[in-house]
Amino acid sequence: MALDRSLAPLINDPVSFDYNIPPLNTTVLSNSIPLYWINAGVQDVVEINWVFNAGIWHEQKNAVAQATAAQLKNGTLSRSAQQINESLEFYGASLKVNAGNDHTTLTLHTLSKHLPKLLPIVLDVILNPIFPETELEIHKQNAIQRLLVSLRECEFVANQQIDAALFGDQFPYGRYTQKEMIEALTSSDLKAFHQQHYTLADLKIFMSGKVSDIEVSLLNHLFGKATVVSVAKESIHYDVQPNPQSVRRIDNDPNGVQGAIRIGRRLVTRKHPDFAGLVVLNTVFGGYFGSRLMSNIREEKGFTYGIYSSIGAFVNDASLTIHTEVGRDVIDAAVKEIYSEMDLLCNEKIDEEELLLVKNYLLGNILGDLDGPFSIMQRWRSLILNGFTIERFNENIHTYKNITAQELLVLAQKYFNKKDFIELVVV
Repeated sequence: MALDRSLAPLINDPVSFDYNIPPLNTTVLSNSIPLYWINAGVQDVVEINWVFNAGIWHEQKNAVAQATAAQLKNGTLSRSAQQINESLEFYGASLKVNAGNDHTTLTLHTLSKHLPKLLPIVLDVILNPIFPETELEIHKQNAIQRLLVSLRECEFVANQQIDAALFGDQFPYGRYTQKEMIEALTSSDLKAFHQQHYTLADLKIFMSGKVSDIEVSLLNHLFGKATVVSVAKESIHYDVQPNPQSVRRIDNDPNGVQGAIRIGRRLVTRKHPDFAGLVVLNTVFGGYFGSRLMSNIREEKGFTYGIYSSIGAFVNDASLTIHTEVGRDVIDAAVKEIYSEMDLLCNEKIDEEELLLVKNYLLGNILGDLDGPFSIMQRWRSLILNGFTIERFNENIHTYKNITAQELLVLAQKYFNKKDFIELVVV
């Protein structure tokens, strides 16, 4: 049958699609380490993530989590930093270490055929780092220099101070690094943190790409034979102590021509039944380029190049923050417009056409995330690290598709009251 090119193809909105994450394989290694893996893609490339409970939440000394992550590849008992880096470069691989608020993740990208050579190096880096003093001193000097440069920028200071205001500067999610904290770090601190938190008993491994039983066996042969030693850990409890001052102004640069605005509040976590609806509501408000904040404050008023609101969802707490930079002469006007948009959310139902646009945007992004093994695994990893199953993903999709303007109005009245927000301006 000939193709009739006079007929345009059907166009379907993302809201009409079915959403299914490709299934996840779970293998328990010989020493009980869980391995989650996905076989997808056509290129002989794999991504492996080793995830430890070693983020900022777990540190007992300020700045030690990020310093430990930064120094992990700088030499082991049997390999120098140069040897490690040269091996990675020789095989065209990358190994990155990132310490976040809750977890620290080692991420390896490589061709599948090089795994037999690279996995022993990664295992050595995880188990046997030596944290040499000379490398730590270089790290400290560089970190302090970067910090001092960043502190001149109102955006950087605003990001530090809004989290401290929301959670308290002694709470892990509100604590920020200071020069004295970096100077106080020692190699012994890093070794102690590593021994306590980089334990195989707490390790989860995620592998995606063109994966077969061969790659699974390779991981089991090396990591599955490593000795797992459980380390006793004290239960961690922190009290949130937000700054009682709801409006703050900080003079950071007397010669600066713009100010950084941050307006935020603490929010319910991913486990709360309101969370998925808040994702939709925040997208309407300031979560994408076509949002209300962007339309008003950038497009209509011309106060800024960009303004967004974002949800910071961590394992143990969460926040919603509006962030933008505007000229000093329009700071007050911009703040007024932000609150005006909040009031509209609380007093008027969202138009059905606008709501459909936002739903399609959210669901279209998820479609993109389900294209490619690394993105698919990222979705699975987020579910697993937050203690969820596939049911939570399905529940979120159902909410994104079916939440009504009336339900969003109720959420807005509950979570978008001006009195619940802390306002911070740094100029």
